[in-house]
This record gives sequence, structure tokens and C-alpha cells, in this order.
Amino acid sequence: MDTLLPDEYWPKLREIPEPPERLWVRGTIPGPERKLITIVGSRSMSQYAHDAVDYLVSGLADYPVAIVSGLALGVDGAAHRAAMKHGLPTVAFPGSGLNDDALYPATHKWLAQEILATGGALVSEFPPEEKGRVHFFPKRNRIMVGVSDAVVVVEAGLKSGTLITARMAVDYNRDLLVVPHSIFSDGGAGGHVFMKLGALPARSASDVLEAIGIVEDKNIETLRLTSEEEEVLALLMEPIPRDELIRELGIPTGQANVLLAQMEIRGLIGESLGSVRKLI
Repeated sequence: MDTLLPDEYWPKLREIPEPPERLWVRGTIPGPERKLITIVGSRSMSQYAHDAVDYLVSGLADYPVAIVSGLALGVDGAAHRAAMKHGLPTVAFPGSGLNDDALYPATHKWLAQEILATGGALVSEFPPEEKGRVHFFPKRNRIMVGVSDAVVVVEAGLKSGTLITARMAVDYNRDLLVVPHSIFSDGGAGGHVFMKLGALPARSASDVLEAIGIVEDKNIETLRLTSEEEEVLALLMEPIPRDELIRELGIPTGQANVLLAQMEIRGLIGESLGSVRKLI
């Protein structure tokens, strides 16, 4: 286990109020060429939030970024798992020390080991043997925000602790993005408050990349396409009416509409006067 003093860790972290005096580190910290994106959200994560995390991270996979989160249950764990699934480095900041018998939550010790095994890192300002405590979490969150280039809120109710992290992002002058949530669910109500105050919508990886100043490469050779997306593009040698395209795909209409909407968000296709055309 290594320790980092202020002149050795992230310069951005030294700019926040009360920067840590030292950090303990296990594993490999991403190099300075990578932008750090902190993803936070509800511990009682919905399926929508899980899918949103995977969708956003998958779209970031070909870019020089790393995913930061807090090793907690729910969205935090989903963010770390999505990063590893799609080949991105991930850094976990648990609200505890880094010894195996101190890591919090205990149910995510296996996840911490997987992060280390895949080349990621565990980082904490708490002594290695320090057990997790409730009042540690806001302190931990200030560091996650401090190292980040952008903070993405995936799901947060009106009383969610995630909103404390969102406020820190505003206070520390970090880009704050919020995944839009269903108006029929209270799960995203807290994030929508910040959208009213100017937080950016995170509808796709493109929104995140734009916020951190990375120009998106839409060259088809470098895009990671699903088999369904490849089939759509193969059908679009010329513009096709939407209804005809859906018939050609041979999948349920609802599923086809979701697929086409996602592809439009990613900038792969566009629609004009009822016909769909490819944009790459």
C-alpha cells in the first residue's frame, strides 16, 4: 500500500477546501492523460439507473477517461462494474480505510478485489485500518468531486445523500450532469432540482464528452456497435421510411423504437420527413 502527499496527488484535488493531508492507495491510479468522471447515485438503484450507467459508460469506452465512484451499493457499484466490463480504468474511494477487513461495505470486498485485479485503484484519506462510519461519507465525497473533471448524477431522490455530492460539484466548479428520470418516479426528483438550476442533461456519452472537452470521434471504424446497430446501418444504404425500417428489422415495434432512439442520441442516425438515414 502506497501513500501520496499533496505534491504527489491530483493537482485539482489540491484546489478544494481542506484538501487531504495524505492519501492511501492500493493499485494503479490512472495517468494524467485520462479525464476522471465521477458517477454517483442512489444506493437503492432502479433497473433504469443500472441500464443508464451501463449505457453511458459503454459510450465512453474508446476515450481517455476513467470512472470514479465510492464502492457503495447501488449506482456506485454499477459504475465500477460497467467500467471494468467496457475496459475503462476505475478508481474507488470507499468511506473507510483500505485494509481488507476495514473496507466498507463488507459486501463489496469482492468488488474491490476485482477492481485491483483489472488494473484499477482504491484510494482513501482514512488510515488503512479505519472502519467505515456515517460521518466519513461526506468527507469521502469531497475527494471524489475534487479529483473529477465532471460529476454525473444517475439517480437521486429529494432526500438523497447524493445531492450533497452534487452541491459539492457546483461549489468546486466541476461540470455537473444529471441523467433525466421518469416524471412518474420519485427516484430522479433530486437530480431534476439541479437541472432546474443549470445542471447539464446526461442523455448519452456524447453529453459527458462534450462537458469535459473531448471531441467525439464518430468514425465508424472506432465506434463500438452492437449487432442490432450494425443491422440498422446495413439497411440504411439509402434513407428508409421509419415504418419500413422497423418491418425490415423484424423485432417488436417498441424494441425497435428504443433502438432507433438510442442510435439517434449517439449520432449514428437521423430522421427527416419520416425517413431514417445514417449519419456516419
